[in-house]
Amino acid sequence: MSWLEALILGLVQGLTEYLPVSSSGHLQIFSSFFGIEGEENLTFAVVVHAATVCSTIVVLRGEIWALLKGLFRFSWNPETEYIAKIVLSMIPVAVVGVFFKEDVEVLFGSGLFVVGISLLLTAGLLAFAYYARPRLKTNISFLDAFVIGIAQACAVLPGLSRSGSTIATGILLGNNKENVAKFSFLMVLVPILGETFLDLLKGGFSPAESSISATALLVGFVSAFLSGYVACNWMLNLVKKGKLIWFAVYCLVVAIGILCFN
Repeated sequence: MSWLEALILGLVQGLTEYLPVSSSGHLQIFSSFFGIEGEENLTFAVVVHAATVCSTIVVLRGEIWALLKGLFRFSWNPETEYIAKIVLSMIPVAVVGVFFKEDVEVLFGSGLFVVGISLLLTAGLLAFAYYARPRLKTNISFLDAFVIGIAQACAVLPGLSRSGSTIATGILLGNNKENVAKFSFLMVLVPILGETFLDLLKGGFSPAESSISATALLVGFVSAFLSGYVACNWMLNLVKKGKLIWFAVYCLVVAIGILCFN
C-alpha cells in the first residue's frame, strides 16, 4: 500500500464512519479497487477505525468529560446511569467479537456482493426510520440501549452502516434524533479501542506481517482523524435536520451499482 492509497482510504474511512453509508463497505470497495486484500486490508481497517474513534473523543470531549466527572462521584446519578446504558449496549458486539470474530473476518474477505446486499439493507432501514412516526420519548431507556447495541452488532457486516443502523434503530424506538446520534457515537468508543489494543498486544500491526509501511499507516491514521472530525460534526447537524433519507438514496444507488457490475 502506497502513502497515496493510504491517504485516500483514510479520507474515505473518516468521511463515511459517521455518515450512514457504511465505512467498512466503502473501505472494502476502495480496497478492492486498489487491489488491497486479506491481512493488509484488515490491519489498515483497524488503524483508521481507531483514528475516527479519536476524532469522536475530540468532538464530544465536553460530553465525555461530564460523564467521567459524574462517574467518579461514585454515586448513582444521571451520568452514571448513561454510562451504564453505554456498557449495556456494548454487550451484543462484545459477544460477536469474542465468539464470531473469525466469521466476521471471512465476510470482510468475501468480495463486494455482501457489501451490495448490506447497503440495500442500510438504505431500507434509513428510509423506514425516515417515514416512521413513533411516539417520542424523553430519554434512552436501558431496553432501548440494548436494542441499539444489537443493531451495532449486526452492523459488523461490511456494507451495513453502524451509525445508520444504530441511529435509525434509536429513532424507530422513539428517541430524540440528536440524543441517539450522540449515544451512537459514544457507544462505539470502547469496542473499537479495545479491539485495537488487543491487536497491538498480538503484534498485528507489524509492517512485516501486514506488508504496510509505517508511513502508510501514519498517513492513513492522520487523514482518517481529520476527515472524521469534520464528518462527525456534520453528521450531528444533519441528524437534527432529519436529512437521513438522502443517504438512503445514496446507499441504494451504490448497492445497485455494485450488484450490477460486480
